[in-house]
Amino acid sequence: MEQHFRMFAAYNRWANERLYAVAAELDDEEYRRDMRAFFASMHGTLNHLLVTDRIWLFRFSGEGEAPKALDAILFDRFEDLKIARVKEDVRIVDWVNSLDAAAIGGRFTYTTVSDMRTISQRLAPALAHLFNHQTHHRGQAHAILTALGKTAPSFDLIQFQRTEEGRPYA
Repeated sequence: MEQHFRMFAAYNRWANERLYAVAAELDDEEYRRDMRAFFASMHGTLNHLLVTDRIWLFRFSGEGEAPKALDAILFDRFEDLKIARVKEDVRIVDWVNSLDAAAIGGRFTYTTVSDMRTISQRLAPALAHLFNHQTHHRGQAHAILTALGKTAPSFDLIQFQRTEEGRPYA
């Protein structure tokens, strides 16, 4: 399982880099336009992904910031959000790479954001959720780009595995 989650951490970083490269081409009106996505705009969607990654990494590691609302806008300027995204992806990769089989097979306890319940569960399924959640909202970002008439990048895992960085996981 270590290899599996290391692949997803590396893939996640790669896919976010591709998404941000295209999002950077949007003008401010396009970037903030309500596209009727779950978090309205590209701006809301990208902030949500950073919010949830910070929440989960805090739950997993006890380190970093844990925003209190799932729709928090952590950074109003795209450039600041992009810098924070890169740093968070490095944190995720480094933390996942530090895990051994015992840690992945272990349990952890956390408090939910939405209804303040205490949950205890195995780490592996929660870590799978972290990466699946990223994929879900990157799909929404892909739809936003397409609706805006932009060429959205491919986020296919197999495409990542064909890159220099992804080849060890293929």
